[in-house]
Amino acid sequence: MPRLISRWSRPGEAASIPDAAHDRLVNEAVFAAGHLPGVKRTRWAWIAGTFFGCGMGRPGPGTYGSVAAALVWFLVMRRMPAPAIPLVTLGMAAAATAVGIPAATRVARESGRKDPQIVVIDEVAGQWLALVFSAPTVPLTLLGLLLFRIFDILKPPPVRALEKLPEGTGIVVDDLAAGGYALVVGMLLQLAWLYRHH
Repeated sequence: MPRLISRWSRPGEAASIPDAAHDRLVNEAVFAAGHLPGVKRTRWAWIAGTFFGCGMGRPGPGTYGSVAAALVWFLVMRRMPAPAIPLVTLGMAAAATAVGIPAATRVARESGRKDPQIVVIDEVAGQWLALVFSAPTVPLTLLGLLLFRIFDILKPPPVRALEKLPEGTGIVVDDLAAGGYALVVGMLLQLAWLYRHH
């Protein structure tokens, strides 16, 4: 087991581990050992928070989470009647938010990080919100994915300010705001395309 783990003998020392070393510790030890030394891992929160392990993808775990969310949405909505798609998608985003906030809070506490990169349930919720008014076609799914990633990375106001909200709320809500931006821009682009071609 890495020498670094000895620094986790007391939970209060979690925040003292540098980011890069902490990420390595998480990758090598957390999922291998099942928990951080001295800190009990809440299994459901880590499964939900990482969206079944997508948050362990490197590099760019947020992109892995968004791609997985878009793929799940695409496969589910292909089997849905068109009128039900917006409501079902909104319900999925709401469910991811309801589960994501407490899950992100627990993972953040148990990993000693304010906003751990392995938590991607926030990207999942934001990505599904971005797709509420999209049809399950490859071009529109990719458009929703691209727009969400752009706004999630750029974080235009007030997205970045929302990160300051406490614990899991701040982790999840800023991605919902990014998803809201992507939703609006995606709708405008679709309307512009329809106007131009009709």
